[in-house]
Amino acid sequence: MNYVPSWLDLSGQVAVITGASGWLGQALARRFALAGAAVALHYFTHPETIPALLEDIQREGGKALGVQANLSQEDGVDALLQATLKAYGKVDIWINNAGTYPVSPLLDLPLSQWQEVLDINLNTVFISIQKVARQMIAQGRGGVILNIASIEGLSPAVGHSHYSSAKAAVIMLTRAAAYELGPYGIRVNALSPGLIARPGLEEAWPKGVRSWLETAPLKRMGQPEEIAEACLFLASPAASWITGANLVMDGGASCRPIF
Repeated sequence: MNYVPSWLDLSGQVAVITGASGWLGQALARRFALAGAAVALHYFTHPETIPALLEDIQREGGKALGVQANLSQEDGVDALLQATLKAYGKVDIWINNAGTYPVSPLLDLPLSQWQEVLDINLNTVFISIQKVARQMIAQGRGGVILNIASIEGLSPAVGHSHYSSAKAAVIMLTRAAAYELGPYGIRVNALSPGLIARPGLEEAWPKGVRSWLETAPLKRMGQPEEIAEACLFLASPAASWITGANLVMDGGASCRPIF
């Protein structure tokens, strides 16, 4: 049996995790369920990963449901929120994790791809914050909104002008939302990961992985489970006086000197 300290115990709470079919999303789902939260797991692509994830959580005694929706459309966010309320009656925690990560040089970047990246990585966050905050205000108990940003929102990368721009906007949207929603007891924070390990990454991007391992002070990539642990902290009572923050988790990569 896993011991959960009282300050990390989410028993009785309901957490919505977007992009739960990805590697990070799956780690978030498992960690929050282990901490006692009933979880609503959003997915749009890779639906084949969801049944096993739900089965794993339920086998361990957790509560979980899966909801497929396009969150770049308001109807999709409404569908996810309403499915959560129908199943659990409330929402306490909402994690904006869904995103896309295409590569295109700036001079070759078509407007359609620019718009798609902003739709998925930024507009979904805006729509979700607005709708879930209204629900949390109506519930009258406050809540937590956590946005997965990126270190690329703080420092650009070649071929990622659209992605970096969207994540930079997510970080500022986090701060703006924290300021406006604080009086309702709603905390809003961001977490900016660096390079996270996943199966096949070293084969697909050997140059990038090698460069990361050579220059990051901790000399390794992050694990999805490590990001999930930090998200649990930010969503828990242990972080009750933290809002408007952007936690950088990159193994020290952003500490590298300019000269």
